[in-house]
Amino acid sequence: MDNNEFKEKLMHKVDHNGHRAMSVVGWTLAAIFIGISVGLFATGFGLSMRYVIKFREAHKWMIFLLPIGAVFITFMYKQILKEKDSGTNTVIAAIQSDEHLPFRLAPLIFIATLVTHLVGGSAGREGAALQMGGAIGNGIGRVLKLNSTNKKTMIMCGMSAAFSALFGTPMAAAIFSMEVVSVGIMHYAALVPCVISSLVARYVANYFGLGAEIYPIEVIPKFTIKTSIMICIFAILCGLASMLFCTMLHKYESFLSGKVSNPYIKAIIGGTSVLALTLIVGNQTYNSTGSAIIMSCFTGASIGLGTFLLKMIFTTLTLSCGYKGGEIVPTLFIGATFGAAVGQLIGFSPALLAAVGMGALFCGVTNCPISSLLICFELFGYEPMPYFLLAVAFSYWVSGYTGLYRAQKIVYSKYRSNYIDKKVD
Repeated sequence: MDNNEFKEKLMHKVDHNGHRAMSVVGWTLAAIFIGISVGLFATGFGLSMRYVIKFREAHKWMIFLLPIGAVFITFMYKQILKEKDSGTNTVIAAIQSDEHLPFRLAPLIFIATLVTHLVGGSAGREGAALQMGGAIGNGIGRVLKLNSTNKKTMIMCGMSAAFSALFGTPMAAAIFSMEVVSVGIMHYAALVPCVISSLVARYVANYFGLGAEIYPIEVIPKFTIKTSIMICIFAILCGLASMLFCTMLHKYESFLSGKVSNPYIKAIIGGTSVLALTLIVGNQTYNSTGSAIIMSCFTGASIGLGTFLLKMIFTTLTLSCGYKGGEIVPTLFIGATFGAAVGQLIGFSPALLAAVGMGALFCGVTNCPISSLLICFELFGYEPMPYFLLAVAFSYWVSGYTGLYRAQKIVYSKYRSNYIDKKVD
């Protein structure tokens, strides 16, 4: 590399449209800034989520406000966003193309997700994380007058920072934003900025008391031919479960939208459905994130085989009518309870199968095998590595071309080295 090339890498240039091209130093500083700003925003959101969930758990009557909460969120989005919202799909589409990603999406999804959990909707928090982080990253890119390509990298940095701050998994967070956009290829140009943003955001979150969740696996069976076959079979079942979950979400949302054109009526129907199902079940096990149930899968609690299916139904009803939050935490709930129930049924380490189920379901619904493997390592440790590796691989293979995010592209086939370039089903 000659002196001029070195200077070009260190210093940015301005193109004929007045857009800046970032340098190595520029990207490092920008990534640190995004990590701090998004980390603070996401930490505030995470701490607010804790308070809201504790408040609802202490005031069980809040679930009777489910229909009102759905109507309020619908009203907010129509008045403030003033355009059709498609959740995390909006962020993915903004990376794939030059589609508009408004900065006001960040505070909007912040408030809407808190309202969802305040009244007891079954949803996660990663949808808010990815949308908040993406919107803030894009906003910073616009302020810096970056070109289109660099703004997309800023969006990925923001997504990584928010995911890392909320979930406490900086390795998975750094890779996830690069992997989720296009299945089969990785946006490696964003690697260093995403890594920096992810680590800085996690430090910020940890500093302010938003710690990472660690799930203990006390009994890890020896990895043998028999146990490996058992894990492969279970992973195949997880892949099929992920297909079922994604199909339920997409089909019911399409059905409801086709039958009910008025968004407020749809919100009332959805909120009333979740309320009615909660009253039929007789408890609030399936409302909100269900983090306590996930943890109980690792402490020997008895888990019924139908638990994971009920969570699928609750989440489908919640997210199809206007509530906000995301599908990943419900996915982890489904994977953990499915694994624990099967483990108890066949007498094979329920905690290990719960962990394997979480990783396999995450992979099945996101089509992100590398991120899934990393999130397993960060949540459960490296000792069960062979089990995670097998489970993620088989789940990725079996889940086909379904997925949570319809804006996600399958660039290369999962089964051959063929370019197919299609949207997920």
